[in-house]
Amino acid sequence: MHVVSDVHGNARDLARAGEGADALICLGDLVLFLDYADHSRGIFPDLFGVENADRIVALRTARRFQEARELGARLWAGVGEDRASVIEKAVRKQYAEMFAAFPTPTYATYGNVDMPPLWQEYAGPGTTVLDGERVEIGGWVFGFVGGGLRTPMRTPYEISDEEYAAKIEAVGEVDVLCTHIPPEVPELVYDTVARRFERGSRALLDAIRRTRPRYSLFGHVHQPLVRRMRIGATECVNVGHFAGTGTPWALEW
Repeated sequence: MHVVSDVHGNARDLARAGEGADALICLGDLVLFLDYADHSRGIFPDLFGVENADRIVALRTARRFQEARELGARLWAGVGEDRASVIEKAVRKQYAEMFAAFPTPTYATYGNVDMPPLWQEYAGPGTTVLDGERVEIGGWVFGFVGGGLRTPMRTPYEISDEEYAAKIEAVGEVDVLCTHIPPEVPELVYDTVARRFERGSRALLDAIRRTRPRYSLFGHVHQPLVRRMRIGATECVNVGHFAGTGTPWALEW
């Protein structure tokens, strides 16, 4: 089983991610809105240019979120078309490319920058989309919970702690717990390059301790302080920033 997360527009490597594996798991964030490593890539610089991308990244990195929102509002005010329509058009273009690159079979859940209502339009018969659901693969039970928790970044698929906890509860006891965000552990949620703590889930951490899955797999934090650690009987693994590495993480049993 090959596992990827945070694809962020890397369709070229995604097309090869399933080679040598019986199946591919994708833990979300297919969309590339703004590449923090290369400010020339993504929907934002395509619309507003690299200079404005540089400015908004600097503000967000400094945690000056209100100023970043004000800059974004000024830029969007200069766009002739409706903001939602412009973004959806750009996302649809990326989704057409991403979903076409998925091998068969693929099991996928949403990231916090994804737009779930569009996925069913692009997911072919070889791609199973799961969120708060379970599936058996090779004799093991895999549970999937997508999305992220609410933050000042206001990304498209952020939900309340209560809604997220309900999905974790619905999954129940599994062999492998697949989520986009990590459990709420400081070493797993701290991004060493962005120099900030991302949001992890306390409900996920509690479920790991209570149900003791073999693995907890996740992404979301691109440059974590720690990529893997054990919580009781569970091996917790950040499967990596696929947009940057182009290499899937392999799970064998």
